[in-house]
Amino acid sequence: MAATSQSFLSPAPNPLLRPGSLSSAGGAVSLRGRRLAFPAVAAASTSMASSESEEKETKLWGGRFEEGVADAVEGFTESISYDWQLYKYDIMGSKAHASMLAAQGLITAGDKDIILEGLDQIEKLIQDGKFEWRTDREDVHMNIEAALIEKVGEPAKKLHTARSRNDQIVTDLRLWCRDAIDKILFRIKQFQVSLVLLASKYVDLIVPGYTHLQRAQPVLLPHLLLSYVEQLERDAGRLVNCRERLNFCPLGACALAGTGLPIDRFKTAKDLKFTAPMKNSIDAVSDRDFVLEFLAANSIAAVHLSRIGEEWVLWASEEFGFLTPSDSVSTGSSIMPQKKNPDPMELVRGKSARVVGDLMTVLTLCKGLPQAYNRDLQEDKEPLFDSVKAILGMLEVCTEFAQNISFNSKRIQSSLPAGYLDATTLADYLVKKGVPFRTSHEIVGRSVALCVSKNCQLAELGLDDLKAVHPVFEGDVYEYLGVENAVNKFISYGSTGSEQVKKQLKDWRTQLGISS
Repeated sequence: MAATSQSFLSPAPNPLLRPGSLSSAGGAVSLRGRRLAFPAVAAASTSMASSESEEKETKLWGGRFEEGVADAVEGFTESISYDWQLYKYDIMGSKAHASMLAAQGLITAGDKDIILEGLDQIEKLIQDGKFEWRTDREDVHMNIEAALIEKVGEPAKKLHTARSRNDQIVTDLRLWCRDAIDKILFRIKQFQVSLVLLASKYVDLIVPGYTHLQRAQPVLLPHLLLSYVEQLERDAGRLVNCRERLNFCPLGACALAGTGLPIDRFKTAKDLKFTAPMKNSIDAVSDRDFVLEFLAANSIAAVHLSRIGEEWVLWASEEFGFLTPSDSVSTGSSIMPQKKNPDPMELVRGKSARVVGDLMTVLTLCKGLPQAYNRDLQEDKEPLFDSVKAILGMLEVCTEFAQNISFNSKRIQSSLPAGYLDATTLADYLVKKGVPFRTSHEIVGRSVALCVSKNCQLAELGLDDLKAVHPVFEGDVYEYLGVENAVNKFISYGSTGSEQVKKQLKDWRTQLGISS
């Protein structure tokens, strides 16, 4: 299996540390009464700042202010407790920006080299868990910039030329989303491959197909499993389209109006592998459509995964008994020793609510905002991070589950006679005999009623019984009765007929690169 989603979402195991204001316990820290959760870290990787009794550091934006920020305000407005995860993209953007400034003669080549070397050193410290994250520096941008100034001095003060935190954060976020989408697409393909391999093990297994959760028609199990694969492919397509639309560069839009300095936004966009710079500087800093679209795509995928989870939980029940998960993907009961629960798929079902809720959070966040940047937009990141973490976890566990289940062929086959699954195929037989479908529907309905009264299946009715219902029936009717015959009569494109399903399986194996 691939690396877990935690490694992607938490690229370095650093807790937030602030002079004298934090205490750690159980993977969390306290910020003057406010609890903030972080990845667990070893004490050796903790980098403590100076004591709180020392004078507060002057803000990089604090020139016109005479008073310091109140502790309550500082604690309420900080975002470093979660946006530190963007450090890789913040450094990436800063490197591209510094290179562009040098190319345009706005800083010297020497200053650029000093800045790039300093950023490399900071990135190494973060990756090694030795970087000091400070809440009094508010966010990931100010933490890295202040550390760079401490490390290399005056050249670092030139880095923020022709940019603002407004365009900086949305650039970071677009870069982060781009990588997150790639990660999700990889996980989707893994799950699709697992489903296709599972379907290939049960090529001829017929199962009851349901509508309204009532038995409807017989279908091949691979046909059902491939319906999940189709849904996942649409999920992937939405993410690919979202990635294309978000891949435009806001950097250089500055606060909202652009700049009077001769920057080259096309160079920056190219260096960061964006398609192009965004055309409107106001739109560049205020747009969160890409976050909403990403969250919406995740929500639809989560609903699909939840539906799969629901079906497999039902099928694993004693009432169905169609599916058996291995011990490796099951849990037990603390009080009932006989229990074997498909908990992973129940949690997939449950976590879909979080993903949908994350979308609702950001939709509500954005609905009343005027144009350009507003501080409210700081609140877009936690739901975004949560959505991606959840969907990655859901896909990973669904893949694991699919690789560790078996279908109970004997139980399924013994259940097939119930429900008159061949009734619609019998109606097709009558249509081929020239009977209008509505009349055929009524004739088959009376035939089923006769079966109910005689406590038998349609295939068990004698020809005389069928002719008593309607004289159009002939001896060839038995070629249409029974689930095997019914499945074999399906011939339409995309149907559950054996030849159609074999073709679908072959096509998916080719598309997903499955060679064996």
